[in-house]
Parts: sequence; C-alpha cells; structure tokens
Amino acid sequence: MASTHGQIRPEKDTFLGGENPFESMMARFDIAAQKLKLEPGLYSVLRHPEKQIIVACPLLRDNGQVEVYTGYRVLYNTGRGPAKGGIRYDMGVTLDEVKALAAWMTWKCAVVNLPFGGAKGGILCDPSTMSMPELERLTRRYTSGIIETLGPDSDVPAPDVNTNERMMAWIMDTYSMHKRHTVTAVVTGKPVEMGGSLGRREATGRGCMIVTREALKRLNIRPDGTRVVVQGFGNVGSISAKLMADLGMKIVAVSDKDGGIYDPAGLDLADVMSHVKEHKFLKTYTKADKVSNAELLTLDTDVLVPAALENVITEENAGRIKAKIICEGANGPTTAGADHILQEKGILVIPDILANAGGVTVSYFEWVQDRGGYFWDEETVNQRLERIMVESFAEVASMAARHSVSMRIAAYMVAIDRVAKVHRLRGMYA
Repeated sequence: MASTHGQIRPEKDTFLGGENPFESMMARFDIAAQKLKLEPGLYSVLRHPEKQIIVACPLLRDNGQVEVYTGYRVLYNTGRGPAKGGIRYDMGVTLDEVKALAAWMTWKCAVVNLPFGGAKGGILCDPSTMSMPELERLTRRYTSGIIETLGPDSDVPAPDVNTNERMMAWIMDTYSMHKRHTVTAVVTGKPVEMGGSLGRREATGRGCMIVTREALKRLNIRPDGTRVVVQGFGNVGSISAKLMADLGMKIVAVSDKDGGIYDPAGLDLADVMSHVKEHKFLKTYTKADKVSNAELLTLDTDVLVPAALENVITEENAGRIKAKIICEGANGPTTAGADHILQEKGILVIPDILANAGGVTVSYFEWVQDRGGYFWDEETVNQRLERIMVESFAEVASMAARHSVSMRIAAYMVAIDRVAKVHRLRGMYA
C-alpha cells in the first residue's frame, strides 16, 4: 500500500479565505472585542491558546512497514470548564488549522452557555488508504500520545472529519485501560451501548431547524410553504431538511458534492432520502432538475442552509444570493468579504457558532449523563436542546439589536463576554 502521509495540501483558511486560518478566524474576534471594549491584557490572554501538543504516531501497517504520522491537540481555553472539541483525520490537518478550530470551539461552547472550553485535534493522514485494524492502531497510539491532557475534567474529544463513534470507542477504551477502570465521560459521540446519548446523531440538524424557525419568527414569516435550499445532504443537511419539512417548509433544492436537484414546486423529500439511502448520491435521481452547487446558492428561496464546505459564500456570489435567511450548518461557509455584502442586502445570517451548536450541546448532555450514570430518553434530550437553542438565539439577537451589529458579530460578543467574565473572576495566577 503506497504511503500518502507525506502529502500536504496547501495551507488554507478554514474560515475566511486568508493565508493563516487562525489569524483569519480571529479577525472576527477582533471586531467583537473592540465592540466589547475588552481590556488589552485580557485581549492578549484570549488570543493565545493554552496548550499546543504535537505527537509522533508510529503505525505498523498491515504489510509490515512502519510509518510515522503527526498528530495535534490544541486546548485553546479552559476558563469555563474542560476543553471540548473533535478529532479529525485529514490530509489538510495543520497546527494553524487545529488552533483556529479550537478557538472556534471555545466561542461555540460559550455562545450556548455550556460549561466547556474549546479544543481540537487531528492527525495528518489519509484514512481512506487504511484498513480498519490500521485505523484502530493509529487511534490508540494517538490517544496514548495525548493521554496526559485527556479526562472528563480536562479534555473531552468527539468525532469530526473522517472520524466516527467507532473511533471514539477506541479512544475511550485506550484511556480506560490506562486508568484501570472504565471512564465513559472521557469522550462523546460514542455508541449508545457504551454511554452515548440518544438524539446525538440528529442534534446538529435539529439545532439548525430550531434557530431557523426562530429567525422566521423574527421576520414574521410563517414556516408553512417557506422555501428552503440545502447545500450538502450529509448528516447535518439531510436532517435539517427533514425537520424543516416536518414544520411545513418546502424543500426546493438539495445537493451533495457532485451537484444538486431542484424543483420549485418542492421536492418529495422522503423519496429523495430513500434514493440516497439506496444509491448514496443525488446524481442518479431523475425526478427533479439538475443544478450545480454554485447555481444552488443563488436560487430564489427564503432560507439557504449551507451545510457542506467552508468558504462557499464569497464576495463573488454574495450579491446574487436571494435568500432572506442563511443558516450556517457548515463551519465557516461565509468569507469575511461576503459578510458586509449580506448585511447590506438585509439577509439575516445565523452564524455557524450558533447555528450548528446543537451537536456540541447534546455532546454536553452525553457527558452529563455519563458522569451521573443516569440516561435520558430522546424526548428529554430534544426538549433540553430546544430550550438551549431558543434561549441562545434570543440572547444573540438581543446583543445584535443593542449594538447594531450582525448576528455573527453579536454571537462572538456573547461568547467572548462570557469567557472574559470568568477570567476576570478567576484572576491571574502568577
């Protein structure tokens, strides 16, 4: 099997399209910090990650060869509680990317008022070239490399790009073997059979539906017949679409990586989902018109849900977007240059750190259930998610109105203010 671990994609900005993903993401932090009149010392503290770990992960391949992969874990801020953030396996993993994502997780947890800080991790690798036993050995080696930071009270990972509940089970088992007893709360996104939470798989999409519904209320638009376009028909996009359709919204277009399908009269979503379950991709669906991912973004619609890639809404296409509401199901789908264009057009953008926070919220519920040894039914999970998402949307909207800023800057202001208050109360250990 040919080695691909040395291939590194050009460094790119996960959020804003600049050269350095961390500095680009922090550009929005800077605007919010200025609005909050954040004191210089605290500004400096919140701009620096607490801990950055780089580990070598030797892997014995199935063919007997040994290859060494690089793993990262960044704990950005733990002022509000244990660090929380996913682990990704990808050829684009860099320290700057992981650092940016860890900072972003800090603000995401704070904006929905979870008692967590932010973290992120990753291994620079191509998991598609690895067998299941190889992935297990790599996961366990990486876990042992960062084990000193892991723990229910210190650092709680979760699945991310190219990782899943099976890998979280390996992390939990490796950690538990070192601790000599089972520790379910060390990781979230686990199988339900070993301490995972009901409702976790649907949580991000459900959160998108809830905040979209709240945005429609703000604009005095009834859900019935509201047209929705969804870019990305994976877990987040498909569940968002289904739950919005259940509210009476009309899903007029959806897409995956190869393009999309469009019917202005509304797609038969159950039929589309059945087709994808059987054939995996939308390109073979014949009961609607074909549309490219680029065209899909500028369709005539009320709600646009970019739930696929970052940087898809840019200065080039923002002026052609017709939606009244954009719900950012994906991380960083809108570039900084596009922000002011969308604001000038009067489009209500529900930013990613709020819109897709349903996933980390139910991860928090999983952590709570593991620590208490008492598990909730799915209805309880969904009710508690509903309350947090509705309250968080209202808090961000109130901040936006008070300071005459966009929902994105308001979300950062809410989050930064919460983290800053904790640092002021805790004081400086020197």
